[in-house]
Amino acid sequence: MQIKATAVADGSADTETSGTKTPAQSPAEHPAVAQFDPKQSTLTQVAVVQSPVTRSDVEASAPAQDSPLGANDQIAVGQDLTRGPATAIAAGVRDGSLTATEVVEATVARIVAEHRNTNAFSVIRTEKARSEAAALEQRADLDVLPLAGVPIAIKHNIAVAGETMRSGSAATDARPVADDHAVVRRLRAAGAVIVGLTTVPELGLWGTTDTPDRITGNPWNVARSAGGSSGGAAAAVAAGLVPIAHGNDGLGSLRIPAACCGVFGIKPGRYTVPAEIGVDSWSGMIENGVLATTVGDAALALSVLAARPDLAEVDPPGRLRIGLAVAPPYRFFRVDRQWTNAARTAASVAAAAGHLVEPTTLPYGDALISIFLRWLAFGARDAAVLPNPERLQPRTRRHLALGRLVQRLRLVRPAQVDRVEARLLEYFERYDVVITPTLAGPPPKARAWHHRGWLANVLASSRFSPFTPLWNLVGWPAASIPMGMHADVGTPVAAQLAGPPGSESTLLRLSAQLESLHPWRRTIN
Repeated sequence: MQIKATAVADGSADTETSGTKTPAQSPAEHPAVAQFDPKQSTLTQVAVVQSPVTRSDVEASAPAQDSPLGANDQIAVGQDLTRGPATAIAAGVRDGSLTATEVVEATVARIVAEHRNTNAFSVIRTEKARSEAAALEQRADLDVLPLAGVPIAIKHNIAVAGETMRSGSAATDARPVADDHAVVRRLRAAGAVIVGLTTVPELGLWGTTDTPDRITGNPWNVARSAGGSSGGAAAAVAAGLVPIAHGNDGLGSLRIPAACCGVFGIKPGRYTVPAEIGVDSWSGMIENGVLATTVGDAALALSVLAARPDLAEVDPPGRLRIGLAVAPPYRFFRVDRQWTNAARTAASVAAAAGHLVEPTTLPYGDALISIFLRWLAFGARDAAVLPNPERLQPRTRRHLALGRLVQRLRLVRPAQVDRVEARLLEYFERYDVVITPTLAGPPPKARAWHHRGWLANVLASSRFSPFTPLWNLVGWPAASIPMGMHADVGTPVAAQLAGPPGSESTLLRLSAQLESLHPWRRTIN
């Protein structure tokens, strides 16, 4: 198959590459697990069905690189030094059984060899990552760094010194930024090495990840989207290219791709991790978080981002009161039964672990209307400072025009959030955690969604992800945890865990417990 490759607009030259895509491996079989039946209040045994994975031709292009590829890029191909988990990599670098340079060489070589399967990366930091790994090895505190030598990818919408911050858009500034974002500084201080920047749809507004240069496919079935807007991050982790990736979450844009790609992802609550995204982080609706192949890796990375070492501890929690809420926010949203079963499976595993689990209904009220209005209005605020707004995609221009209308009519009011939060606070007087499906259906097809109209994009996103935005509206923590595979589509299914402010540790500890009782295949490779 011939793959025409076009570099992103950050100064790199066009290239042309030919190659053959190979079929992905089939997911590993999971044993039967206990299923919680809220109608019968009993546990029954159900098998999680796996199906073969298919690959289809998708649009592909080469990510920008900070230098041409050399012979050393291929040296470590096939080595497993950086498949993770990140905790093992860091332990090896700390005790001297690995070096940061070895890890980075293996990681960069793997990304170069495999990234076109999914188009997860927009920039590969080949030479810069090598230099940073060599510098890391000279640090006097290497033996105590929590992320010593761990290769990490950063979503291409926050600042990494010396790199562009394109946010998936030709309308943004093409010049490199001078300083790191706060979370990047914390990752570097902890010993992480930034190996690349991951693909993001324009301005992070959309629930699928594609740009004029590339379509990011799902590693388990590249005919399907990796989700968005942290789709590149999730695809990079699920494909085994990096053990941990940074992402951020505005309406579920970290949890959505985590669920699509079968990795663990967590969005912390407001003020836990520095946000500093766009003009005002969508008035506090966007948070920086992490995606990883294991809960332990995600907890470690989040503890660094939050400057809270306690978050890295994932011992089992005490007995929790858990609500299982599988009904969608509105009746006109249809929920795929296999996604409903993902939530029920998580609930059954939690019940088997000794937690009190009962069926319940979340008090959504009119929350989604408030969310939709904010999505329109806050995107318009960010677009107002773009240097080249005439280069925006048509779907985005329509979106921003509607956002300006929402602003003029003053349809966004603080009281809307206050009502929703009051209902949720009352709900969580009875529960510590709520479990829902992460999504309502499989990921959409991997296609050039940026060529399609605004309404088509809105309908595609809202139909498969109605469960995630509530927690952005109120700024509370939420996570997505893999719970098997979709028998028809061959992509993962997942459950969402959410809790009140300050419950990040509870969600991580419960997730780790569920992972130990119901493990998943960490990566496609």
